[in-house]
Parts: sequence; structure tokens; C-alpha cells
Amino acid sequence: MYTDQKITTFFMFNGKAEEAMTFYTSIFDDSEIMNVMYHEDGSVLHATFILKGQAYMAIDNTNRYEHQFSPAISLFVACDSEDEIDRVYDQLSLRGTVLMPLEESPFSEKFAWVEDRFGVSWQLNLSK
Repeated sequence: MYTDQKITTFFMFNGKAEEAMTFYTSIFDDSEIMNVMYHEDGSVLHATFILKGQAYMAIDNTNRYEHQFSPAISLFVACDSEDEIDRVYDQLSLRGTVLMPLEESPFSEKFAWVEDRFGVSWQLNLSK
């Protein structure tokens, strides 16, 4: 594993794990896909990837039930600059849903909440 994390966020995608990991690692600096193991049919058996230095795991759902993500749990991203938050917001909201538009808030210079095209919920923050 990349870090000594004891708890790692784990994503189960409905056939889109590799596409999602590739998309996310293209958005954030200090990000990469660490390893991918495949089922015989080419779907992801298990994968690890890094976003902004934080490790995550992913698989493709192989049972017959489709499980959707819930916006009740989201990834909170501390952005380092206005350029970064604008770029990340634009990319994650593309073909996704804006839950809260990018704007100033009482606790942030800029804040937004989006659900991306894979159904993952992201809170984006640029601190004051």
C-alpha cells in the first residue's frame, strides 16, 4: 500500500472502475493508479490508486445487483489554489450533477458540491 493508512475508502463501480480511476488520476496532482488486477472477463477484480497523495481502492461489481453511490457520503477535497478548484469543479461536474454551485461561502473563499458522472459525490473547498 502507498501509505500506512489503516482505513481506506473503497469504491465499487458498476463496470466503470478503470475508467473512473483514469478520470480521477487525470484531474488531481500527485495521483496515479498503483495496481490493477482483472477478472478473466476484463473487469476490475481489485485496484489501488492515489489521489492527491491519498490511497483508495476500487473494484467492478460482479454480482447481479447494481449498487448506486449516495451523496450522503462524499469526498472532501482541500484545493490549494483558485485555479485548482476551478479546474477540478469543471471536470467533475462535466456530465455530472451540481449539488451546490461553485461560490463563496461563510467558511470558504470558494466551495462546491458535485456528483460526478460515476455517481461519486465530491465537496470542493478553497479555504479563506
